[in-house]
Amino acid sequence: MVLVLLGLVVFTILTARNLSAYVKENLTVTVELGDNMTQQERGAAYNRLKVRPYVRQITYISKERALKENSEEMGSNPQDFIDFNPFPAIFEIQLTEPYANTDSVVQVKKDILYIPKIAEVRYAEDLIDMVNSNLSRISVTLLVLAILLIFVSFTLISNSVRLSVYSRRFLIHTMKLVGASWGFIRRPFLRRAVGVGIVAALLAILILGGGIYALYTQEPDLLTIIGWQELTITGVAVLLSGIVITSICAYLAVNRFLRMTAGELYKI
Repeated sequence: MVLVLLGLVVFTILTARNLSAYVKENLTVTVELGDNMTQQERGAAYNRLKVRPYVRQITYISKERALKENSEEMGSNPQDFIDFNPFPAIFEIQLTEPYANTDSVVQVKKDILYIPKIAEVRYAEDLIDMVNSNLSRISVTLLVLAILLIFVSFTLISNSVRLSVYSRRFLIHTMKLVGASWGFIRRPFLRRAVGVGIVAALLAILILGGGIYALYTQEPDLLTIIGWQELTITGVAVLLSGIVITSICAYLAVNRFLRMTAGELYKI
């Protein structure tokens, strides 16, 4: 169960990173085109923006499409009251993750306004600040939680391994008396610890995999932020944690009893 919790934290940290990228890359910058922009000028502006490093995706929305979409949202057509289409043609730009912050968006806006006949560039500055602030807060919280959980994991597993070695402390002392080296005495304990760690890690991976699959059946859209890379890293992290933590704990526990004399063994 300790490894399940540890794997859950690792998985959450990895998916939080992907969620951060997903949220940032879906922040939209709206570029309003001037009414006097010709089709050729619009095509040139589109091609110029498409190759910019801050553009992940760019979509052109014509005046007619904008009118149709806004009429559907409002439930009425503005042209029923006025003689012209009040909505301008626009480019909707989804930014790449590194540029989805307040300072970078300011520079992006300046760069776009250099293009002739661009009327206006709009973006939700408050939303960008809020997203970045919340994501930073979540990342720090998860990092602190991961450090605390690693400490708790090591403590709990260490206590379990120490109790297991404690029950055979006199066997360790007997082997030491007949001349066995410390390395020879430690070897079976370490081998058993590695075996226990592998079995525990595999069980934890199965539990985590079942939980993630159940979550996927409820929310298929999770595939946008969960990939095989995150699942593989989580599985490897759990497996290595199970092996490394149990091995270190067994090594320390055996060494403790190897250093003790017969009199000290009776006193503990």
